[in-house]
Amino acid sequence: MPAMTKEAVLKAVRDNNVKFIRLWFTDILGVLKSFAISPKELEGAFSEGMGFDGSSIQGFARIDESDMVAMPDVSTFTLLPWRSTETGSVARMFTDVRNPDGTPYEGDPRYVLKKQLDRAAKMGYAMYVGPELEFFYFKNSEGTEYLDRGGYFDLTPLDVASDLRRDTIIALEKMGIDVEYSHHEVAPSQHEIDLRYKDALQMADAAMTYRLTVKEIAMKYGVYATFMPKPVFGENGSGMHTHQSLFKGKKNVFFDAKDQWGLSAEGKCYIAGLLKHAPEFCSIIAQWVNSYKRLVPGYEAPVYVAWARRNRSALVRVPMYKPGKELATRCELRCPDPACNPYLAFAVMLAAGLKGMEEKYELAAPVEEDIFEMTPKELKKHKIRALPGSLGEAVEMTAKSDLVKECLGDHVFEKFVENKRIEWDAFRIHVSQWEQDRYLSIL
Repeated sequence: MPAMTKEAVLKAVRDNNVKFIRLWFTDILGVLKSFAISPKELEGAFSEGMGFDGSSIQGFARIDESDMVAMPDVSTFTLLPWRSTETGSVARMFTDVRNPDGTPYEGDPRYVLKKQLDRAAKMGYAMYVGPELEFFYFKNSEGTEYLDRGGYFDLTPLDVASDLRRDTIIALEKMGIDVEYSHHEVAPSQHEIDLRYKDALQMADAAMTYRLTVKEIAMKYGVYATFMPKPVFGENGSGMHTHQSLFKGKKNVFFDAKDQWGLSAEGKCYIAGLLKHAPEFCSIIAQWVNSYKRLVPGYEAPVYVAWARRNRSALVRVPMYKPGKELATRCELRCPDPACNPYLAFAVMLAAGLKGMEEKYELAAPVEEDIFEMTPKELKKHKIRALPGSLGEAVEMTAKSDLVKECLGDHVFEKFVENKRIEWDAFRIHVSQWEQDRYLSIL
């Protein structure tokens, strides 16, 4: 899709009979927010932004400082292909949230990511990201009745969701989001559509668009799509394995042909940064109580802090180098889930990697054995730590992290920690059906 300008947007609105333009932004939890304007408001939106009340948005302004301004990012203009065009089209643009005086709003997750990308740019780097977002299709939002009993890479007739994936991919590509491939995942009714790598800010926008598109297309078919990390006991949860690399111009900074693993010194330090700080930022990339029902051994979810090339039980995987594929050298962080806020998730990953490069962290040797099968003694021998085992543990590690606080900024950091502590307390005091079934008749 060609780069959009204000003039090009105005022309596209006229040419496509656009009746409404939806302005999108996210709260600190990654929940998509939106309001619509008419075409006649566009000129003013481009020059002055559109005011809105931020006091009801999670993590935004207090009631006594509620005025916010949404400034449209013209480069993100696109038509929404799932909306009917009989009475006119609907378009969307992502916005940057600003204070009334025009300064960036510290509570805007998009701004948090932009700050980290600017920091990397000053060091000469651009971050590219390719996430793999998994999800489930269910009959409706009231339960977990499967659409199929397919397994990994299964095709029809087991995989009855092929048409849903096809229509989702068509919709994404109409919006300029490139898809690499799609397939059935391991669990029944679980699916994956992988997006072709992009600049991290573009990819965060794409990930937000992807999640809504998957849900919208599912609704058109009368079914429900969810990115809940672990919706079904005993089945694999949904992850967001995040491939990432740094470039200087057209050069992949992570690649070194002379290294035994094909990794440069910078690439090793970046990976060491991810490994060292992963427990601290775990609550950002796995931010819900339910996230930690996925992050347990035995379900292909990595919980042990180590790296490898072939071993998928490791937290970070470095795909094997293929001659002529230098640009594809990357690391894959395997613990994030698709229900996180992608702006904050990419920001903390980058912050950790850059910290490793700045401080020249040393990367330990890869661990190619199945870590899930290791005894506590073997884990200790390899100096392998585990990720936090619950949201409560994770958020308290985040609360002590200087790296995460510096990355997110005081406002987002404090609001996020406060929100997650409230969520954990609500879960901690809840008496579940499991407890009643297990204890009521014997205690």
